[in-house]
Amino acid sequence: MSAILLAACCTAMAWGQDVEGFVKSMLQQYPEARLLDIYKSCFQDYMGAEHLVGDTATVKRYLDQELATTAIEDLPAWYCEPCGMNGNYVRVNLRAVIEGRIGADELLDAFIASANDPARPTVEQWTEQWHIIAERIDSMGTTLPHYDLDRQFIEQVLSQGKYAVSHSPEYRAAYSPHYRIVKRELLERLRLDF
Repeated sequence: MSAILLAACCTAMAWGQDVEGFVKSMLQQYPEARLLDIYKSCFQDYMGAEHLVGDTATVKRYLDQELATTAIEDLPAWYCEPCGMNGNYVRVNLRAVIEGRIGADELLDAFIASANDPARPTVEQWTEQWHIIAERIDSMGTTLPHYDLDRQFIEQVLSQGKYAVSHSPEYRAAYSPHYRIVKRELLERLRLDF
């Protein structure tokens, strides 16, 4: 897929934004989002998928089950969107599989290759990056619900040498997120017709 076509398949959130622009864009697209959801998008952009994939059969079964139990009318209208500010990784909505834009096996292969990328940064590197992002968000004076609680929870996760968090309950209820994280360059190589 060309860079132009890939950009066309994504939501209004743009790549290469500054922190303030990204946060404003995300909250415009997802007004129910909390700091947890902003954090999740940023770490997905920096770290990729939440874990390495060793057991591909289990990952395939989980994808098949999710596809079988997800109603297309509950999914957002987009096929893919960039993660975070730079779009190093892309969220591929399961709508793309359900509507036949990409095969389940193609998506699974791209997801596994992305999750097992040997160039994955360390949690320490991500923590440093997050602190820079968080300082900028703090200075924005946002009025996100549960902001202090989310900020403390994120710091607790990072202090344990972890980085992954789930979407907030509000985000899950409002937007029914069903997607897989794929490295942008892998998605571009698939040359999908979105």
